[in-house]
Amino acid sequence: MTRAEWDPENLPDLSGKSYLVTGATRGLGYFACEQLAAANAHVLLTGRNPHSLAAAKAAVRRTVPDADIETLLLDTSNMGSVRAAAATARARGRLDGLLLNAGVVHPPKQRETAGGHELVFATNVLGHFALAGELLKPLASARGRMVWVGSMSTSIWRHLPTDPELREGYTPWKAYVQSKAATTALALEADRRLRAHGVPVSSLVAHPGYSTSGRTRGVRGVNEPTRLSRFVDNLQAPITQSKEQGAWSLVRALVDASADGGEMFGPALIARGAPRPAKPARATRRSELGADLWRACETATHVRWPFDRVRRTAS
Repeated sequence: MTRAEWDPENLPDLSGKSYLVTGATRGLGYFACEQLAAANAHVLLTGRNPHSLAAAKAAVRRTVPDADIETLLLDTSNMGSVRAAAATARARGRLDGLLLNAGVVHPPKQRETAGGHELVFATNVLGHFALAGELLKPLASARGRMVWVGSMSTSIWRHLPTDPELREGYTPWKAYVQSKAATTALALEADRRLRAHGVPVSSLVAHPGYSTSGRTRGVRGVNEPTRLSRFVDNLQAPITQSKEQGAWSLVRALVDASADGGEMFGPALIARGAPRPAKPARATRRSELGADLWRACETATHVRWPFDRVRRTAS
């Protein structure tokens, strides 16, 4: 299947491949898992609530009866949970891909902290930075890839995340958009560093466009929007798509054999459509920003990616 022929509803056979997806109990993460499982991949669903994980696993099995899936507790806002989940994932063996999807989409009105950090930044950014570093060795062994989830909102955001934890001037919108600008910049910085150290892992970024629950099929225990939510979301039909369609870009970035590190994928019409190569917002492509955020994440998480050790092991 060539880049021009990519069909998100007819994925290549992923038998023998293994993927870990964060935030797999709802929305984009759930539908990404469903699509991967339907292509015969082994999928590790992660989430912070055991009941939600059980519901998501059951839902995947209803759609893909022979799905090869496991579940794992993981709260990306909690560094202890990240380290424990990473240790379990390493023990389970092969890892071809890591989809860093979990996140706070609707931030609290007031700035809250998790482990002393701003909640949105901790959940969307710090936890994923730490998890990717902790799982670098199994990814390198499989010559795999990691995909960070950005947002089309970063293209209209003019301010750099120079205060990523928003110690001043907190607003829910700013917290969300800054976190997505940070994930995009870190994805590109990770690609630069992986290449520089000769580590055989690719780092990409993807965004889902404008994907809403109200335009998504109902899935018991996973996606159960109210009638009002469906009515409101359907009013925006010309500029929106379902969560299932939004997951297409994430999955393509994760499994398309022709994709390369440093690339971004998103809907063809920006807000909706089939997954296509996209271009990160100009501000997020600045290497200085990526380097600054990298240092901030190392300081906040106390995680140093083991580039040299992994390169020696993989070579």
